[in-house]
Amino acid sequence: MDSHLLFLLLLTILLPFANGANYNVVSYGAKGDGKKDSTRAFLGAWSSACGSTKPATVYVPTGTYLIKRATFGGPCKNDKITFKIDGTLVASSNYALYGNEYWILFTGVKGVSVVGGTLDGKGAGLWACKAARKNCPDGAKSLTFNNCEDVRVEGLRSINSQLYHVGLNGCRNVNLRGVQLQAPDESPNTDGIHVQLSTGVAIFNAGIKTGDDCISVGPGTRNLWVEKVACGPGHGISIGSLGKEEEEDGVSNVTVKSVVFKGTENGLRIKSWGRPSSGFVRDVDFVNAVMVNVHNPIIIDQNYCPRNENCPGQRSGVKIRGVRYVNIKGTSATKVAVKFDCSAANPCDAIGLRDVKLTFQSRRAAASCKNARGTSRGLVDPPSCL
Repeated sequence: MDSHLLFLLLLTILLPFANGANYNVVSYGAKGDGKKDSTRAFLGAWSSACGSTKPATVYVPTGTYLIKRATFGGPCKNDKITFKIDGTLVASSNYALYGNEYWILFTGVKGVSVVGGTLDGKGAGLWACKAARKNCPDGAKSLTFNNCEDVRVEGLRSINSQLYHVGLNGCRNVNLRGVQLQAPDESPNTDGIHVQLSTGVAIFNAGIKTGDDCISVGPGTRNLWVEKVACGPGHGISIGSLGKEEEEDGVSNVTVKSVVFKGTENGLRIKSWGRPSSGFVRDVDFVNAVMVNVHNPIIIDQNYCPRNENCPGQRSGVKIRGVRYVNIKGTSATKVAVKFDCSAANPCDAIGLRDVKLTFQSRRAAASCKNARGTSRGLVDPPSCL
């Protein structure tokens, strides 16, 4: 190799670590054999990075690292810490170790980035337990951010999560870009990205194949932007379920744009429990979506009552207003491609349909409306029932 090529190679390796403090987990005792518990080494590297007064990088080189459970807490002395992962992090296959807790958790941190790498949640054992209807824990979320600010996750791959792949709770200004999340379609509750009590979250260029919602939006979510997401298999992109609690924050200012659903249970869904609640959904734009053999391409369900427990005979208190569907096209796996099943106590209001074309088995599909008010513009097929 000539000197010029060698220089470029070294520059490529070292550039990510320029102008900052750098901490390699191997230097703290981590071993990339997939067998040795490297949790303490990762926590040691984090402690050094968090205690640095200048920008810091925690570096995970190629290899497979067993992490049993790790909490990376703040506040830190700097607000620019990068987890640069070139290897794979694996959870313990003993799901009883996690119960209903977390696997990898960032909490109270400002300015953290997770770049590259693979997370393997080793969820198969827990899924089998749930399939056998044994007394199983809920399982661990693979990657969770609690009360964090200015978060970036880029180029991450997450597979076989026990529960959610990525969870955002009480966060501000989060950017997820180029993530690939995958679990088998029969794996229970393996949502791709779950957002709640958070504002300023943006999700771009994601590929999500999972056993539950590709993206789920919980109470207290504001200013959410989702763009260029491929979803399927899975349960679609869902706002909700909402209204589980009587006193609950609402969801507002959500944009979902340029998304593709393939073989999913739902496409664009809003779901609330059929019982009293102070919650609401308002100012939502679903724009430029393609449906490929989707069971419920467009659906609002305000009569969610699993197992008919704690809600039979009640009506949803969640107030839904200002939801717009623009340029939604493709194929439905069921006759009813558009379904608005809204609350008799709080009808859906200001629902808008524009340029919708959904078919069922190469024929015209149907639309169903209950307690829904709104308008339609342009070509809307199936014909609007609003």
